[in-house]
Amino acid sequence: MSETRAAIMHCPFCADEDLHPVEEPHGAWECRSCLRVFAVKLLGLSTRRSAG
Repeated sequence: MSETRAAIMHCPFCADEDLHPVEEPHGAWECRSCLRVFAVKLLGLSTRRSAG
């Protein structure tokens, strides 16, 4: 994980906070509440501007 990015705070599946980093796959997180392992990947920035 990049030092300029915040750590994941909630599981995207069950919203629990019991998350722990796992070694494989690189950058993945384990939710010990729902037992899922997931990774979050930034794809890029949107080119759309918000109205306002």
